[in-house]
Amino acid sequence: MSGTKTPGRGVRDIAPDRLACLNAGTVEAATLTECLAVDFAALLRNVLPEIGADALAEMDRAAATGISRRMALAARLIRDALGDAAADRLQRHPSDTARGWACFLIGMASDMSLADRLVAMRPYADDRHFGVREWSWMAVRPHLAADLDRAIALLSAWTADPSERIRRFASEAIRPRGVWCAHIGVLRNEPHLGLAVLEPLRADPSLYVQDSVGNWLNDAAKDRPEWVQALCARWTLESPVPATARICKRALRSIKPAPHS
Repeated sequence: MSGTKTPGRGVRDIAPDRLACLNAGTVEAATLTECLAVDFAALLRNVLPEIGADALAEMDRAAATGISRRMALAARLIRDALGDAAADRLQRHPSDTARGWACFLIGMASDMSLADRLVAMRPYADDRHFGVREWSWMAVRPHLAADLDRAIALLSAWTADPSERIRRFASEAIRPRGVWCAHIGVLRNEPHLGLAVLEPLRADPSLYVQDSVGNWLNDAAKDRPEWVQALCARWTLESPVPATARICKRALRSIKPAPHS
């Protein structure tokens, strides 16, 4: 999960009363470690007790699987039992994990246009919690990749939003490689297709956005290093400001210098 707070402790170091509050859904996780420590079956039972024993048992059996798969499974179980409208119940829940389930419910919703799906996801993309913001783009990313031209056109408008979280979503959601998600092969091969989103952010004042744009280009540099080098050279000339310099430094960090002849 990119953009999350660095865990300072192990799961075993979380106090029992703190873990109980996380599983009850009364507090948000403060670190990635706490996010990973949540017992999904226990939280599901506390948040949506009417979901039924079968769903809780299936969730419990998945306890050892990765968190991304468990997030999607929880959303499927909720949708099967309570329908897509359950997302509305979870949107303002105190638990960041529960709000993350709502992201995946939006991702799974049928008969929803890409534009409407992004509108529905917007509150989660601007959520106060780092984890919910990550789940928001992960949950909608398959739809963005499946209709990439339309996605880029829609997300380009988000780059002018006053919220740095919304601007970051525009970049992070379509990173060529990304973190904890499937790659977008088209953008690995043709990263220039993402310029409608990247260009407006090349001097963004937010470090949060700068990191995402730099990481986007670092992703691209693993397949198209020459393109990234040329883009950064142009940006450096056209936008000689510290924000652009920081983005370009991050973008170029994985490119090995050519050996001297």
